[in-house]
Amino acid sequence: MKRIFAKTWSRFKSDERGVTLVEYGIALILAVTLGGAALATLGTAVGGKMGAAETCLSTTGC
Repeated sequence: MKRIFAKTWSRFKSDERGVTLVEYGIALILAVTLGGAALATLGTAVGGKMGAAETCLSTTGC
């Protein structure tokens, strides 16, 4: 039993087929997280500018 486990473990350790998939997954999660944070920040900034433009247009002078 010990020999079978050691052989299976050795084969599993040397198999690198799934490593690339994990790396792409981590890169995708990082890109989505950073993109979401950037869009949230940009949305807040644009919202502030649109509010200022609305105020300026609704009054008789800026």
